[in-house]
Amino acid sequence: MEIVIIDGQGGRIGRELAAIARARCPGAHITAAGTNSTAAAVMLKAAPDACTAGEAAVIDACRKADVILGPLGIVIAGAMLGEISPAMATAVGSAKAVRLLVPMNRCANLVAGVPDVPLSRLLADAGDKLAALAAGEKK
Repeated sequence: MEIVIIDGQGGRIGRELAAIARARCPGAHITAAGTNSTAAAVMLKAAPDACTAGEAAVIDACRKADVILGPLGIVIAGAMLGEISPAMATAVGSAKAVRLLVPMNRCANLVAGVPDVPLSRLLADAGDKLAALAAGEKK
């Protein structure tokens, strides 16, 4: 299984998601794709199998992914304070991969039906869903 984790800005959420993916899916190949070099460097601390940065790298990683994991903003052009380009959002949205998105109510993107939940709970739920996908279940 090829898991691609996409994050931008400071990369903190991506680092946490990479650590969760490593723990919950030990046989998976994990690629951390930062929208910028800072995010990539922070995600690298979670020891993914590969780490890359920039628009072209994010787009390429999406082509190879079985699962794309990241905050909701990765499918919204202009999200993350403008770091998500239209090409990145299109690559994520049109990928054949399963998209496992963490619903962040930030940066003028509000998700109806999603209450304010601590980030730790959102990440734990993402880990549960990722483990189910790796086990062949659909949730």
